[in-house]
Amino acid sequence: MDNQTAEALYVKLEAERYSYLERARDASKLTLPTLIVDDGHNSSNELPTPYQSVGARGVNNLASSLLLSLLPPNAPFFRLVLDQALINEIEKIPNGEAFKTEIESSMAQIEKSVMSEIETQAYRIQTFEALKHLIVAGNVLIHLPDDGGMRVIHLDRYVVKRCPLGIPRTIVIKESVDMDMLPEAAKQIVAENSDGKGDEPLSLYTCVKSFNSSKNPTSKTKTEKIKVFQEIFGTVIEGTEGELKASENPYIVLRMNRAEGENYGRGYVEQYLGDLKSLESLMMAVVEAAAAASKCLFMVAPNGVTRARVLAEAPNGAIVEGSESDVSVLQLNKGQDFAIASQTIQVISDRLAYAFLLTDNAIRQADRVTAAEVRLVTQSIERQLGGIYSVLSQEFQVPLVNHLMKQMGKTKKLPKLKEATVRPMIVTGIEALGRGNDLNKMDEFIAGIGQLLGPEVLGQYINFREYMDRRALALGIETEGLVKSEEQIQAETQQQQQMAMMQQMGPEVMGQMAGEEQEVAEQPEV
Repeated sequence: MDNQTAEALYVKLEAERYSYLERARDASKLTLPTLIVDDGHNSSNELPTPYQSVGARGVNNLASSLLLSLLPPNAPFFRLVLDQALINEIEKIPNGEAFKTEIESSMAQIEKSVMSEIETQAYRIQTFEALKHLIVAGNVLIHLPDDGGMRVIHLDRYVVKRCPLGIPRTIVIKESVDMDMLPEAAKQIVAENSDGKGDEPLSLYTCVKSFNSSKNPTSKTKTEKIKVFQEIFGTVIEGTEGELKASENPYIVLRMNRAEGENYGRGYVEQYLGDLKSLESLMMAVVEAAAAASKCLFMVAPNGVTRARVLAEAPNGAIVEGSESDVSVLQLNKGQDFAIASQTIQVISDRLAYAFLLTDNAIRQADRVTAAEVRLVTQSIERQLGGIYSVLSQEFQVPLVNHLMKQMGKTKKLPKLKEATVRPMIVTGIEALGRGNDLNKMDEFIAGIGQLLGPEVLGQYINFREYMDRRALALGIETEGLVKSEEQIQAETQQQQQMAMMQQMGPEVMGQMAGEEQEVAEQPEV
């Protein structure tokens, strides 16, 4: 495989990709037809139009929910944590706690700087597109260039080969580019191989291969690196070759659902493809039948006294000669069949609403729906994403943070941090779901104790300050400056007690106390 050109390697690996790509196209036709188009599609071709919109609504809604969880707009989605061995060493030195607090404050500033970089580089736009491809096709490739930004490469433009652990070992990207977009070294290769035909789009291949850079094959310490180069007409373009650490790989191959032993993932829509196909067929049948039922045709008996021409040419409200029994209206008489189809459509739509987090359709339609019922339905739906959060946190969020920190370190926007001492920890997704479950259990505990003992006795057993701290932590809210400290509460309590004492003693006693203080002050010193 190492002696093959990037083009030959792409042709060899795309045979395995065929079945995944065909399923992705089937899922795209029922949801968002513009995502994965057929081979050879161009701007002049028409795309299929689904008869139902549940698939499109579901994909957009699920992608929005994942985007808000993976890249929340109001708080960092990660925390920088120190290695436990380093924490133990810091605690041993004098003033170790103060030094540790200073380090944590500096790491908080780094977190804010990384989130600011995400905002300025508009990573959310490309992430939203990538999430839609993950939901529909199950696979997408993200490229993080050194100069910033993010590129989203569709499944029909790349192939990948993974090791048994699921780590990508070989990636080949095929792109159609114009002659003007190529560097000078590539233009020279094209001129030597294209026989002067440079007007048509050219196929540019980008190859990424992993290898072990350890010189000693028997060494237990392995340094994983990647080799990147671009190729056109089977010739490597000069100036595009390079080697990087595996942790600095700018090409991130994402999967929605991991399948053991497979190089590609499975799409979320693929799991509900049966319901989507059934809904599409039923909606098409109902729409076409409704169009036929809405057609109004009058029939006149051929042997009757009423003439069809007189009836057709008569204006509204005119008086004509004829018999009512000679005229009838064509009817389908398929109302019962339409009712069965409509009921089936509703059942399938409700199932898809649960799958795609469309809570408006998933909540029971009734006159009295409690807030607790709505909350339980929403939480049960969100828990379906637990496995998706787990995959995306490791394959998307962690590499994205590492890349941004190293990129900002090279441009002097951040200090360089050692990977062995500081690492990012994801605090959204599955972590947020875990904190949400803890919050619900804690609220149920407090409510149950309050019902048993009453609100007056509850304060004797519950530390409400600790409860507020835990609740803020579960919700991801910073309490500094928001919740009063114990010292502030004590000072305000003492001030209120003094004010109450002054009001109870009255002005006469206060005046007497003031006079006694004055007499003591006027006594001569001994």
